[in-house]
Amino acid sequence: MAKNHWHSAGSKTRAEAYKYGYKSGLELTVSKQIENTEYDLKYETEIIHYIVPERKAKYTPDFVFTKKNGSLMFIETKGRWTAIDRLKMKHVLASNPGVDIRLVFQNPNQKISKASATTYRLYAEKLGIKHVGAKVIPSEWMAECIKKGEEPKQSLNFFN
Repeated sequence: MAKNHWHSAGSKTRAEAYKYGYKSGLELTVSKQIENTEYDLKYETEIIHYIVPERKAKYTPDFVFTKKNGSLMFIETKGRWTAIDRLKMKHVLASNPGVDIRLVFQNPNQKISKASATTYRLYAEKLGIKHVGAKVIPSEWMAECIKKGEEPKQSLNFFN
């Protein structure tokens, strides 16, 4: 049996289990039980595929603007863009093709993790999201939107 390379910190029982290729002391104990029978010991030899069930979720962007054409622009501000936030954004974009979400980063050069060379900026580009790192919404973005008291030039709805 091939050894696994799980971290061996913890109890002596767990360290002993890791030495024999198991992830826990319980797995080692049960394997010894099976070895003392007339049954074959087959440990993690098969894979069972499954589908994670769909669940409905909600996302509330920080700021919403109506653009001059009647569509919406969503602005999300991010000081920290955690793995959970990035995954949520990926799902939001996949579930809503064409949605206009833009990011204002506190620091677009922040790495997504200590072990990664990918920055917030690079990840946003990978997702196809417009972004800035100026800590403010660019005037160019604001110019795309209607001002107080104005009406959109055309009203977009579901059937447009």
